[in-house]
Amino acid sequence: MKKNLAEFFGTFWLVMGGCGSAVLAAGFPDIGIGLLGVSLAFGLTVLTIAYSLGHISGAHLNPAVTIGLWVGGRVESKTVIPYIISQILGAVAAAAVLYVIVTGNGSSIGNFAANGYGEHSPGNYSMLAAIVTEFVMTFMFLIVILGATDEKAPKGFAGIAIGLALTLIHLISIPVTNTSVNPARSISQAIFVGDWAIPQLWLFILIPVIGAAAAGLVYKYLRTE
Repeated sequence: MKKNLAEFFGTFWLVMGGCGSAVLAAGFPDIGIGLLGVSLAFGLTVLTIAYSLGHISGAHLNPAVTIGLWVGGRVESKTVIPYIISQILGAVAAAAVLYVIVTGNGSSIGNFAANGYGEHSPGNYSMLAAIVTEFVMTFMFLIVILGATDEKAPKGFAGIAIGLALTLIHLISIPVTNTSVNPARSISQAIFVGDWAIPQLWLFILIPVIGAAAAGLVYKYLRTE
């Protein structure tokens, strides 16, 4: 239960910090933080939780990460479903808090940092471009996670590598899909947007999971003696 609570609060913080910065601060008149600021915000959420709650649950904060680590032999099967449920609940709770804040000055939630493709992509990128982006970004994210947390990796630096990797991923892919690589983050925002976000949600659940599982298999092969 403590591990599940850690995943709940960790994923809450990821959505609160990452999506919150995108919705509240990215385009704030004159002094908005822009795409660079949002990218840093997502990376900082992972960095801070990795060092504060990572020793309790491993700080997955992402169903795709949990599945990728399971495929890579790092996580027991009994952990997977409880972690995923906790992550989704934490993400939805954060989105609910953000909804209250965003509408506090009479504003509408707009796209609420939801993920999308086609006309709902920030750069109007196609579904194929979105699939390739989400697969590659999640695949490389898991390679970094698996490598940085390997028993042979330098100790104490995993959180930095993982946080910076997520920052880099957002710098690359926000224009394409608003960057998911995390089904929980995608689900939480889509629930509140409804409308177009729900029919497009499948991509941001399925593709990150496939990318993460592929990375788990590849890294397991790389580590085989």
